[in-house]
Formats: sequence, structure tokens, C-alpha cells
Amino acid sequence: MQPRPFFSGPGLDRADALRADSDALRALAESPLARELVWKDDLPEIGGSGELVWSVPRDPALFLGLDGESPRFSALRRDVGDARAAFAVLAGLSPRDAPLFAAALSLTRWHSRHLFCANCGKETGLVRGGWSRRCSGCTAEHYPRVDPVVIMLAEHEGDLLLGRQYHYPPGRYSALAGFVEVGETIEDAVARELREEAGIEVADVTYVASQPWPFPSSLMVGCTARALGPSLTIDRSELEDARWFNRDEVARALAGSAEARFQVPPPHTIARTLLERWLAA
Repeated sequence: MQPRPFFSGPGLDRADALRADSDALRALAESPLARELVWKDDLPEIGGSGELVWSVPRDPALFLGLDGESPRFSALRRDVGDARAAFAVLAGLSPRDAPLFAAALSLTRWHSRHLFCANCGKETGLVRGGWSRRCSGCTAEHYPRVDPVVIMLAEHEGDLLLGRQYHYPPGRYSALAGFVEVGETIEDAVARELREEAGIEVADVTYVASQPWPFPSSLMVGCTARALGPSLTIDRSELEDARWFNRDEVARALAGSAEARFQVPPPHTIARTLLERWLAA
């Protein structure tokens, strides 16, 4: 089977039908089977076996869902770790718990940034088990947002286009990416980003896979596209470099060979998944 993006998977039963029932949520929090997510250094704590760490509920503000018959909760967090802090611990995270890690991190960060109503400015309060906030003034209800981002591999006659951003570790190249803009399809966003960052025109944009990315709350939409020509015009404000790599070069990089011309993204990224799937095709 082809690699599956990290953070993807069913995770918990989110039990949407229970979110609006405050009495049911209260009973779940008082259940002897209820557990609350433990946080450490502003991130969900990961135990030695790679599983998330749970404790008896003390502040079950956010209802994460059901793990079988066990209700799972998290406290509200004002301080949440950023991507750089998380990257150091993700290598030890179990793929089974990765979807829940992503959901808890995104949801708690959203609450910390939406304490006031965007409509009237009054304070908002948590409702629906933490899956929305309601304004104390105009009663507008606000829901966690997800920002779509396209991330893509462009191919030309068997070669693959990869780029390097200025903040990458030395030697790393990855897939190009960018936010989907208002009034834009996924296909149009792929073509625009490749045109803007690398100066190429593409056709045959194809969806491959998606990945929830909790830094802070994006949906990475992985695609491939066929470049109409090899000539590059790099936008140096976005990329330090971009170049074409052949299949052997990609294979050596994924294998971690000492002869590799570049370093691949880490396993928890969809860029790595796209490279592995491309090589396996």
C-alpha cells in the first residue's frame, strides 16, 4: 500500500450529536471511564510508547470524542506550542494518535485566539463541547476554521520540481505550496502558485491526498501537475532555490544515501508522502 499522510485517519468518534446536549456532556465528563488529555510544554504530552497521555478529568472543557466507551476531553489552553516546538516530538508520536493530536492542538489554539466576537467585539463563550463559541452580545456563533493549502509536485519528462525556502535546514528541498485564495479552485491555485514561484505553466492537475496540518489549522491538499516546459523563473522573495530532480536522485534522497543531492522533508509532512507516492508510481 502507498504511504498515508501523517495526521490522517479516523481518530476518535467525534460524536457530533452529543455536542449540543450539555447534560449529556456533563454526564460523560463524570463517567469513571472519562479521561482528559495531558499537556506538557504547551503541547499534548506523548508517552514513551508514542501514545498520548491521559489523566482523570479536572477541567474537561473541550469534548474531543469517544474512544469506544471512554469519553475524551481536554482543558482549555491559553498557550499552545508552535510548529517548531512540535517538530521535536512528532517523530515519537504514534500514527494512531496523530489525528487526535492534530485535532486537539488546532482546536485549543483556535479558542486561544477567538476570545472576542469578530462581529461586535464582545466576549465569546465556549459552547457545543468546545466546537464553537457564542458571542455574549450579538449571539453570533463562531466555528473553528480550516485554511486550505495546495502543496504540489510538478513533473516534466520524468523530472520532478522541488523548491527550497530560506528557513529550511541545509540541503532540504520540498514540494511547493501556497494558500488557496478567495474565489479560486484547487486546480487554479496549483497552477497559480507554480507560475508565481517557479515561472512554469502546468496542465493535468491531479488530486493525490490531503492532510490536516495543525500549525495552526490548515488542510494540506496534495496534488501533482504536468509542466509544459522545463524553464524556471524563480521568485526569490518566496524561494531560495528551485530545480528539477530525476527519479534516481529522488530515490537516493528518500533512502538517505550519502550520495543524495538533497535532503527530503520529515516523515510527518505530506510533502514526504507525495515524494514517496511519486517514486512508487
